[in-house]
Amino acid sequence: MSQIEFKEVTKKYEDVVALDKVTFQIDRGEFVFLIGPSGAGKSTLIKLLIREDVPTSGEVLFDNINVSLVEKKAIPELRRRIGVVFQDFKLLDSKTVFENVAIATEVVGCPDDVKCELVPNVLNMVGLLGKKDRFPYQLSGGEKQRVSIARALAHEPDVLIADEATGMIDPQSSSEIMEILERINLLGTTVLMATHNDAIVNKLKKRVVKMDKGAIKSDKRGATYDE
Repeated sequence: MSQIEFKEVTKKYEDVVALDKVTFQIDRGEFVFLIGPSGAGKSTLIKLLIREDVPTSGEVLFDNINVSLVEKKAIPELRRRIGVVFQDFKLLDSKTVFENVAIATEVVGCPDDVKCELVPNVLNMVGLLGKKDRFPYQLSGGEKQRVSIARALAHEPDVLIADEATGMIDPQSSSEIMEILERINLLGTTVLMATHNDAIVNKLKKRVVKMDKGAIKSDKRGATYDE
């Protein structure tokens, strides 16, 4: 059974068609690149999956649940199962690395003892346990993104979405981020990464779903950016 499924999904914003009858599925434990030019519809797909928006028509299913029909009070539980890492880090400058990650556990009501175990674990996973007391201004761009990944993992999601997660960091840091994402995937977490970075896509040769003008143009496993 597929973990994520888009069925004939169309999304319109007035006269603009952002998605046009998009159909594809992602199995549990897959690593999928979502590629295409700006405006192709990648971010819209992600917004629909995390219930930030709803489709004009069609269905978005997560573990066979129609995301569009999830009641407002149940949306936080849905988002607890789907971690998201953005391009711009979204860290709180007034909080330490530990506190930025701990926020994710507090939002879902983790007891203090669980928080004190989970946060060091995920910081260790991204190689930042030794910098847990630093503030964002004391970190490099790559380190900030690793904090974002740790925060997304703190509530132990089933799926991790990386939306242009390497867009604002240097190639070396990008490579380190991809190693972390691959390691997370090997542990069983499904990874969906929207990216413009052809070097990353070409190196990893995972499944590549290419979009353009709101439609799926190709869907290949073991593909490169231009295939």
